[in-house]
Amino acid sequence: MRNEKVARWRETADGRLGRGPAPAAPGGRPEPLIGGPRRPGGRPPRHFTVHLGFAATDTAVARELAVAYAEALGLLRPELALGAAALSPADAWHRAERLFCGAVGPDGERCADVAGHPGFHHAPGPGGLGWGDGD
Repeated sequence: MRNEKVARWRETADGRLGRGPAPAAPGGRPEPLIGGPRRPGGRPPRHFTVHLGFAATDTAVARELAVAYAEALGLLRPELALGAAALSPADAWHRAERLFCGAVGPDGERCADVAGHPGFHHAPGPGGLGWGDGD
């Protein structure tokens, strides 16, 4: 009985859309009313963020734990973008701070050290972007 209602609804919907009865697809089922994606191959991959909550006594301890968690997850899952890892209070995600430096080097590589690490990066001047401890 339910299948009859669906078939009748499809016929009336097709009539409202100015089409005749829905053409049958292979297997005898009518074509769906909603078309497939227009892009060949579907959508391009997008980046998503996972928020993990944990308790810490203060911000410095929270930063150390967050860096340790991010590095451990990076070892387990190399496809993770650790350069995008950030830390924020649980009730203020808009105050997120980066965990890793991420400065772009002369050959296009990114600094994977923690944010605020000792050493320097500089872009202007004769040497361009410099790496090292300031010597």
